[in-house]
Amino acid sequence: MPINLARIRLRQLMAAEGYLELKMPDHALREIESIDESGGQCYQTLMLRGEAWLLKEDQQRALDAFRLAHIENSTDLMALMRMAWCFKRTDQLPLAIETMKLAYQFHHEVPVVLYNLACYYSLAGDRENALSWLGRAFRMDRELLKLIPDETDFDPLRNDADFQHLIELTEKKL
Repeated sequence: MPINLARIRLRQLMAAEGYLELKMPDHALREIESIDESGGQCYQTLMLRGEAWLLKEDQQRALDAFRLAHIENSTDLMALMRMAWCFKRTDQLPLAIETMKLAYQFHHEVPVVLYNLACYYSLAGDRENALSWLGRAFRMDRELLKLIPDETDFDPLRNDADFQHLIELTEKKL
């Protein structure tokens, strides 16, 4: 790509990011659509498109963009997490779990991956897996405990004795 086109493209990407920060998804989408991607869509553009659709609360279009971004960069954690988030919100919980398991294959050292798996298993009614992943996430980062009170994904487990015990044990270790 010639230098002038690269500069224009960079300015357009930055403008789209700015519009997203200002919560102006329609402006961001217009900017993204004006980008010359004759050589194919790039990961960054696809991720910005997905984020714009999320701001517009269109999870299916966001998911479509994040899936394409995942094709461009199959191990990228952000694309995988955003896909899983969209799967959850489009009532495709098994796909959310499978996507997070794929994220775990590439990013097993990232505590939030394990935490999200625990969330999705909780929602799926798989108590054993939810507690197992949550315990592992806490061992990696006890600060995740601060998320539990506001995390509605764990509502199915709130009254579970083992869930409460895991929370108490983790609190004692802080």
